Amino acid sequence: MEHRPSLDPATAQTRSAVRQALAEIRPGAVVVALSGGADSLALAAATAFEAPKRGMTLISATIDHALQAGSAEVAETAARQAEELGFDARIERVEVGADGGPEAAARTARYTALARVAGEVDAAAVLVAHTLDDQAETVLLGLARGSGAGSLQGMAAASTLQGILLLRPFLALGRVTTRAACAAQGLEPWDDPQNTDPSYARVRVRERVLPVLEAELGPGIAEALARTAEQAREDAAAFAAMVDETIEDIVEPAEAGISVSVPALAANPAALRHRIIRHVVASEFGQSLTRAQTLEVARLVTDWAGQGPLDLPGCTARRVGARIVFTAR
Repeated sequence: MEHRPSLDPATAQTRSAVRQALAEIRPGAVVVALSGGADSLALAAATAFEAPKRGMTLISATIDHALQAGSAEVAETAARQAEELGFDARIERVEVGADGGPEAAARTARYTALARVAGEVDAAAVLVAHTLDDQAETVLLGLARGSGAGSLQGMAAASTLQGILLLRPFLALGRVTTRAACAAQGLEPWDDPQNTDPSYARVRVRERVLPVLEAELGPGIAEALARTAEQAREDAAAFAAMVDETIEDIVEPAEAGISVSVPALAANPAALRHRIIRHVVASEFGQSLTRAQTLEVARLVTDWAGQGPLDLPGCTARRVGARIVFTAR
């Protein structure tokens, strides 16, 4: 009997993750975001193996942010690697603005370019290579910023990017796995110097905070944070369904705005009451409330003492009889 060499475990894990991610999507083009780093290179290799089995065509998009010397050469190397894997390789050079700081601005430019490429090829999905470690860092950063329960949700395995399906197949895999998969397949990843630059908060979390937590609390911190994110997303989905079921019965149009029943809000638990308030302002006025602002609106329900209107982002809130009226400013 012919002996067939066993598949490297890390390669098998990356292929399995991509196979599961692609299982329910329509045939067509699939776009892989490829920086040339170990995570995205392992994702490209796994997608190149799995997607053609489903009749999908392979497109890679390498985003050149032009923020580092030699970025064009790095992008060209990544594109060549993609072509060797069977991709139609594309390089998108972008201009990074300043809104929200350098990390946020680069992310905005990157996703805008990915959406543009995906739209041009009518992609069934865009795949990005965030890992379990990225998820843990995202949760810790959100907690440090006081983002509340929303920060615990981290990144979703499936979401949308300007109406296009965005998949993160590697959220259950660590960076050690993606590096091992590259090594096993003879792929040479690029090491981005920004990934070790301590001027970035994410790098400080990666290089300093997580190692301290592992040393002081024991191994498995990243996995625990990722599990927490998954559970938080499940809870958020349940709350969202409850809000949708409740809100139609308690909301009415008001002049230049919308109003909500005070008795109905008072009858709900605080967690649901606060979510309804945030949902009303977000859906009607396109604004997000801080927790402090949400609590001030809730006091119009639970601690009414004749206080006047509240100035909120994009609107005002005031109590009128048995209703909270939100009016555009």
